[in-house]
Amino acid sequence: MGELRGTHVPVLLERCLELLAPALGRPGRTVHVDATLGLAGHAEAVLTAHPDTVLIGLDRDTEALAHARVRLARFADRIHLEHAVYDELPDVLDRLGYPAIDGVLFDLGVSSLQLDAPDRGFAYAQDAPLDMRMDQTRGVTAEEVVNTYSHPDLARLLRVYGEEKFAGKIASAIIRERERARITSSARLAELVRESIPAPARRTGGHPAKRTFQALRIEVNRELAALETALPAALDKLTVGGRMVVLSYHSLEDRLTKHALADRVRSKGPVDLPVELPGSGPTFRLLSRGAELPGEAEVAANPRAASVRLRAAERLDPEAARQGRTDRERYRRRVKAMHQPGTGSPGSGTDPASAPGDGIGTDEEGEGT
Repeated sequence: MGELRGTHVPVLLERCLELLAPALGRPGRTVHVDATLGLAGHAEAVLTAHPDTVLIGLDRDTEALAHARVRLARFADRIHLEHAVYDELPDVLDRLGYPAIDGVLFDLGVSSLQLDAPDRGFAYAQDAPLDMRMDQTRGVTAEEVVNTYSHPDLARLLRVYGEEKFAGKIASAIIRERERARITSSARLAELVRESIPAPARRTGGHPAKRTFQALRIEVNRELAALETALPAALDKLTVGGRMVVLSYHSLEDRLTKHALADRVRSKGPVDLPVELPGSGPTFRLLSRGAELPGEAEVAANPRAASVRLRAAERLDPEAARQGRTDRERYRRRVKAMHQPGTGSPGSGTDPASAPGDGIGTDEEGEGT
């Protein structure tokens, strides 16, 4: 395994613990999934805070798993560390014999280990072979992508996954360069990208190659395709009262997370019905108002947290949610009746402040920041 490469500071650690605590701190044995184990900073804190919690840690990076195993050795009797991508979660749970879970954390993107290891090829600021595989035991490398993809395919992935405005120019530069010699170096690729972007644009938005390297990393590791499958699968596995926390680092990840949660927190039944139809009510409630951002102190202590966006949700009891909507509808009807002729003044009826709270399944629902 060798010495640990990279400095690991868990992002939004205290907030993640706060959000997961009601689910993991319930009486008896609880099960928590760290879907992106990495160097196990979040996992260690969860296991320390919750002595009755079993951890299932997933990571596709074998080097990260080896370091995590050492770090979590004192919890060996209640951990399962698995070499797997997060979209394989249902298969892992079936194999381990856990039909449901109480908590799940996704800390997306590239890890400190991968960024700080120069031979992995993730960092545009350091020269390395163009690899970028999180799992170095399988899959295509970034070198294969830049040297074999057609111009339209290169431009598409840079535009879609990197949100790169100059995708066409960069793709053309890559094609020209590889006709002379195969592109094998991260430094050479970063230089090509820099030369392809107009000088005024290079002076804003950080390193000019940042978006290209992000796009290649997403393509090589199938990150968005895996996430699109993994999020609903994880939500399906949560018990009532179970909670999911997702840390995203760019808009594509955050958009997928937002959509996955939106599908679960809204009622699918007709709005005007006095009762919620069975199976049509919201199955989750949001725990944050939109995406939570890091505070100044967090970013100062850990600059890699600057771009993080946190979203979280809790699984509802369907019957309780259904009853809640029924109660709210009855209250609305009473208020409406008070405003009809001959029913008395609005102030003579039920006090609106005493009505059941409205907002389940909306972006306004949440525990706040």
